[in-house]
Amino acid sequence: MATRIDKWLWAARFFKTRAKAKNAIETGKIHINRARPKPSRNIVIGDFLAIRQGFDDLVVEVMDISEKRGGAPEASKLYRETETSRLAREAEILKRKMAGNLVISKTRPSKKGRRMIHQFKDKKNSE
Repeated sequence: MATRIDKWLWAARFFKTRAKAKNAIETGKIHINRARPKPSRNIVIGDFLAIRQGFDDLVVEVMDISEKRGGAPEASKLYRETETSRLAREAEILKRKMAGNLVISKTRPSKKGRRMIHQFKDKKNSE
C-alpha cells in the first residue's frame, strides 16, 4: 500500500494542512531516502524521511500508511524517529537553551527587546 507524501505528512501531523506539507516538499525541507521528492511521490512502509521544521531536523522511518488524519496517538504510530536523529535533535535543543537570547530571531524585537539592545549598546560604549 502506498500514499502521496503530502497526504501522509498531513495525516502524521507534521503539518496542519496539505498545502503547508506541499510547500515544505517543494522548498526542499523534505527528503525521501536522501532524494528530493515531488508532492505526488508515493511513500511505502520502510521509507526514511528527513524533515526540517523550524530549527529541528528529524529523520523518521515510515511504519504505517494512512490518508486520514486522526488524533495524535494514532499519528505517532505512523512513524518512528531514528535514535541518532533523536539524540542530535535533543543536543540542538540543549544548545539553543544554553544560548538563551543569543538565538537570532527573524522577527523584529519587541519593546522589551529593544530596551535590552539599547542598554547593551550604552553599556558597551561607556566602557
